[in-house]
Amino acid sequence: MTNATQTTAQEERNINMYGVADIDAYVESVKESITYKFTGGHMIVAGLMSDAQELIAGGAQNSSRQTLNIAKHILFLIMDGQLVGTVERK
Repeated sequence: MTNATQTTAQEERNINMYGVADIDAYVESVKESITYKFTGGHMIVAGLMSDAQELIAGGAQNSSRQTLNIAKHILFLIMDGQLVGTVERK
């Protein structure tokens, strides 16, 4: 299997699981967001969960599943110390 094939397989897995080809790029965009900078990853997870609720209410089961998978991915990064959960208020 070539490197290009492996990348394609990973992208396909990510699209199926998260709805995006590059979950790492998604996380980088989260890190740059104003919400993350001022409140932390827990608020990002809460927002994603709210989005999933709206998707469920609208009948978009697969999209809601993907959104919840992104929320879990970010939560695991917080648990592993790779993202900040809560930003301390001054």
